[in-house]
Amino acid sequence: MGNVNFKQWSVVIVVALIAGVLSGWGTVWYLSSEKPETVFNRTESVTLNEDSAIIHAVEKVLPSVVSIISSENVRNIFGGVFEQRGAGTGFVISSNGLIATNKHVVESDRADYRVITYNGDSFDAEIVAKDPLADLAILKIKAKDLPVVELGNSDEVVLGQRVIAIGNALGEYQNSVTTGIISGIGRTITAINQAGQQERLEDVIQTDAAINPGNSGGPLVNLAGQVVGINTAIDNQGRLVGFAIPINSVQSAIESVLKSGEITRPRLGIRYIPITKEFAALNNMDIVQGALVARGETEAELAVQPGGPADLAGIKEGDIIISIGGEEITEARSLIAILQNFKPGDSVQVKFIREGKERQVTVRLGKL
Repeated sequence: MGNVNFKQWSVVIVVALIAGVLSGWGTVWYLSSEKPETVFNRTESVTLNEDSAIIHAVEKVLPSVVSIISSENVRNIFGGVFEQRGAGTGFVISSNGLIATNKHVVESDRADYRVITYNGDSFDAEIVAKDPLADLAILKIKAKDLPVVELGNSDEVVLGQRVIAIGNALGEYQNSVTTGIISGIGRTITAINQAGQQERLEDVIQTDAAINPGNSGGPLVNLAGQVVGINTAIDNQGRLVGFAIPINSVQSAIESVLKSGEITRPRLGIRYIPITKEFAALNNMDIVQGALVARGETEAELAVQPGGPADLAGIKEGDIIISIGGEEITEARSLIAILQNFKPGDSVQVKFIREGKERQVTVRLGKL
C-alpha cells in the first residue's frame, strides 16, 4: 500500500426532504407469433393485475400511515418571533401508539409535534427515541387499537421491482399515493437537511421518486403491502432520484424500542473511510475494499476512541478492517450495515490488515 492522503471521493449530495415515487405505466411487449389482438389483451390483463395489486397494497397500508405536523416559535434577526411549521409522514409500528418516522422530521427538541391519523384524529406526540446511526425516530401518541404496518424484508428487493410510497405530500395532501420502481440498491449518500446539517447514509434504496416535500418518514411498500423502506431524501440535481432507508437496517432499532423503550446500537469505537476502487486508485492502494481506520478533520475526531471496544482489542489508526464476524466489508455491504447484525455486548471476530499483514482480534461490542 502506498502513501494514503485520506482524500474521500465525492458522494451524491441530496436534500433530506422526502422520497415519493413517480407513477408510470409502460407497455408490455411479448415476442411471440400470436395475433396482435391476443398480445393486446395480454398487455391489458397484466396492467389490470398490477393495478389490482397496487390497490390492495394501498388499502392494507394506508390506515397505518400518519401525518406529522411540527410547530416552533423562532426569533428572527430583527428580534421578532414567528411560528415555523413543518410537515412529514410516519407509520404505526405498535397498536398502542408508537410511530416510526425520519429523525430529520423531528430534529428540533423545542418544537411541538402533532400526529394526524388516517381517519383524521389528531394527537399530541412526544419523541421517544432518535437513532444515532440512521435517519430514524420513534414518536408516541396516546392512542390504542391502531392498525399496524407489516414489515417486509428489504434484503429481497430487486432492481425494477414495483414499489409504492405513501405520504403527506407538500405538507398539504395527506395520504398521497405514488408508484415507481427500485432503481438502485446499496447507495451511499450525504443528506443535507433544511438547517444545513449533513448526515451520511449508507446502503440506502434508490427509487424513481417524485419531488414531494412532506413525504419524509413515510413507508416505501412492496406489492404485498409490506414496508421495505422509509422514504428519506431526494437528489436535488435530478427529478427522478429518491432514496429510502432499508427497513432491515432499522428493524433492530424498532424492536429495541418496542422491547425496552430506547434505541440501542452496537459500537465499535472507530472513525473510518470506506475503501472503494476509486479511493484505492486515488491513494495508490492495493486493497480495493474495506474500512480504513482514520481520524476526522479536527484533532478531537480521533481514529480510535480511547478505551472503546476497538482500542481495547488493539485496533489502531491506519488499520484496514476487511471483515466483521466472517462477513467481508464491500461497497455493497458496509461496516455499519454488517454491525447491525449484532447487539451491544456481542463478541465478534474482526479481521484487518496492518503493514501488509492480515490479523484478527476479538472485539466485544459496546453500546451507542
